[in-house]
Parts: sequence; structure tokens; C-alpha cells
Amino acid sequence: MAEVENVTGLRELEAALKSLPDRIARNVLRGAVTAGAAVVRKEARDLAPKSEGPQPEGHVPGTLKRAIYQKQIRERSSLLQQTFFVGVRRGRSAKSTVKGVIDAWYAHFVEFGTSKMAARPFMRPAFESRKAGAVEAIKSYLLSRIPKEVEKLRP
Repeated sequence: MAEVENVTGLRELEAALKSLPDRIARNVLRGAVTAGAAVVRKEARDLAPKSEGPQPEGHVPGTLKRAIYQKQIRERSSLLQQTFFVGVRRGRSAKSTVKGVIDAWYAHFVEFGTSKMAARPFMRPAFESRKAGAVEAIKSYLLSRIPKEVEKLRP
């Protein structure tokens, strides 16, 4: 289970973002959360197992790694909140893959295992091991970007 850590300076961050025009504040926060999600996505790609040995017809080794993505959820994002999702692109079955489309429909079998296959988790350990790094990436992005944006606004 994820442990909650104290993050300080959120009131100051909110004040700094409110001092910027809405469009710029939203872009700064989106960039910061993108940086944090990229840390988790990279770790998940590093931890994702690569298929070895004989391959089923049409399967390309490394598909699972390439299918890991991050995406902003616009419906859950606002001026002072940005929501990103790091997940695995997957279809409904092995036959749903289209040439050129990265589709790891089997990702949940790898992550959680089956009655005939042991679990080889990669998403959960990626989050657990890199959540502090993601917070640091967000923090460093904000510390560098907010002063630049404030400076641009000065006449």
C-alpha cells in the first residue's frame, strides 16, 4: 500500500500559480505533472518483462514496453489540478492488433498473473519505487519554470 508523504509548500505553489494568468498557470502545472508522470512511465518501461524464446505468430518482443504510455485526463484537470494516467495500451484480444499499432492486450496477465502463470508486476513496483522521484521532478520543473514565466510578464 502506498504511504502518504508530506509535501510542503503547496499553499505557496497555489499562490504562485494564481499570480500567473490562467493559461500560463495551467501550462506550467501541466508541464510539471508531465515530468512526474514521465519518471513513472520510464521506470515501468524498464521493469516490464520482455518476451524471450519462441514467439506466437504476429508477436514482436518488446511490445509490452512500447505499449506503456502517459496521458493527461482533461476531464479531471483544471487550473490548479492536473491529472495524468500512466498505463498500458491494450485491446480486447490478440486479434485486435493492427499493423503499426502497439497493443499489449495481455498486460494484465503479466502484471497480476493467472492460474497457470506467476505474476511479474511492473506497473505497481514502478510507481512505488519512483513516486518520490516523480515528486522531485515536479518540484524541480516548477522551481525552474515559474520564475521564468514571472520574468516574462514583467514590463
